[in-house]
Amino acid sequence: MSQLLQIENFTLGFPGRPPLLESVSLHVNDGEAVALVGESGSGKSLTTRAALGLFPGGSESSGLVSVQGLDTLTASKQRLMELRRRHASMIFQDPRAGINPVRTVGDFLTETLLRFDGLSRAEATERAVKQLEQVGLRRAGELMDQHPHQLSGGMLQRVMIAAALLNSPDLLLCDEPTTALDVTTQAGIVKLLREQQQSRGMGMLFITHDLNLAASLCERVYVLRRGEVVEHGPTRAVFLTPEQDYTRQLVEATPVIETGAGSASHAAPGLDPAPLLKVSGLSKTYHLPRGGMVTALDGAEFSLPEGGSLGIVGESGSGKSTLARLVVALETATAGELTLRDVPRPRRPLKASERKALAKDVQIVFQDPYLSLDPRIPVGNAVADVFRLHQKQGRKEAKDSARNLLGRVGIGPERFDALPRALSGGQRQRVALAKALAARPRLLVLDEATSALDVSVQAQVLELVEELRDQLGLTILFVTHDLAVVSRLCSEILVMHQGRIVEQGPTARILEDPGDDYTRNLIASRPRPLWDAEPVTA
Repeated sequence: MSQLLQIENFTLGFPGRPPLLESVSLHVNDGEAVALVGESGSGKSLTTRAALGLFPGGSESSGLVSVQGLDTLTASKQRLMELRRRHASMIFQDPRAGINPVRTVGDFLTETLLRFDGLSRAEATERAVKQLEQVGLRRAGELMDQHPHQLSGGMLQRVMIAAALLNSPDLLLCDEPTTALDVTTQAGIVKLLREQQQSRGMGMLFITHDLNLAASLCERVYVLRRGEVVEHGPTRAVFLTPEQDYTRQLVEATPVIETGAGSASHAAPGLDPAPLLKVSGLSKTYHLPRGGMVTALDGAEFSLPEGGSLGIVGESGSGKSTLARLVVALETATAGELTLRDVPRPRRPLKASERKALAKDVQIVFQDPYLSLDPRIPVGNAVADVFRLHQKQGRKEAKDSARNLLGRVGIGPERFDALPRALSGGQRQRVALAKALAARPRLLVLDEATSALDVSVQAQVLELVEELRDQLGLTILFVTHDLAVVSRLCSEILVMHQGRIVEQGPTARILEDPGDDYTRNLIASRPRPLWDAEPVTA
């Protein structure tokens, strides 16, 4: 067994500032899956990107980062390009940031095959379609003609995974590759990655905040905290008998499905039980570029009482996000009725005045924080602007309110003037949540809002949402693929499959005794808890 990736005493930082990474050492052998875990901002992505020679502008580094004998700290651009094209691939956490929005999926996947592999367009298209099918995407041929905005976050992440596997890499670097995926798709992708790794003798460095997933997939694990490796060893040994308090805290924060007395049973006291939101026969159909139609949502019906909490679960592409976007008026329904506070929503784009009025009652936190953060505005100002607009606060009061709220979601004052690009994916998501909460909405729609957060921060954010729900009577509509989060936060569950609602009811009842085969499959597909995960062998 030889080392594909070798990192020794790697230090990275900016002149005059504390190092971002300090004396990091790790290795990945061929045919081996290694996990890298730690809180958001701990340096996981920086460490992984260094393997491809991707460093922040103006940074300084020292030590050794070697992939198959090539030192990426000193290699030429040409050698690095050859490394990325032939030997090592990376799946990034944020798929929308990695694909040009004006190009089709087909253009994205076939570009390298056409330019460097000498394939004809027909050959390149056939290979790309086959790879899309291997990562579980239906109607792969049709997807080749679609643009990124026409795909759900989970579908787009699978496109990124397909692109990374196209060149049959020796080393696969995975930066939260299953963050945006539902549990059934995640199970399929993890199985696919494992099969690809074993059949090709491929090495894999897997960044994840899901410790259950790390335990079920990876033989060894490195725990990173504030740029330093604090613990490493066999995955199960590290998680079941951690030596460091920090590792123990991560393990204890890992969410588990709660049923019975431990599950969510919230019913806000003293609030009007009448529906805040009512949906009846709601449908949404999209026209395809080359003719035909696809039904993303088909006849949805449910009601959400004031102060209630409803979880919407299902596979990527099941219609969850489409339903959420209809609720916040980012889409218009093809048929059916949506009523908010007994006022029917018109089936047309809202006027500017109507949209402003709606924003006082309804806010959404997207799966992708780039959609809600202006890259030119410091994050503190972005949150303060919401306080000024909706709470009519003065400049100083708004900034004080913003600092307080950002602190409550885990963003310290030193980040107040930072631009979004200076934050990790998890930190950006916390800012997006603060921005939505600053409007003090009556209905908060969370579209996979905690999927990018590490377990400790996720626990803090969920606690904050619960606190605000109880204090303010906040109504929650939670779109997620994480059944453990739903069991904690939501009193009701709505299960979607291929645009339809297949089951709905109290959380505890559905998780303990699901009535639909699809729901049973969702529950069975979730990674086993740490203490129950099967040992991984190379």
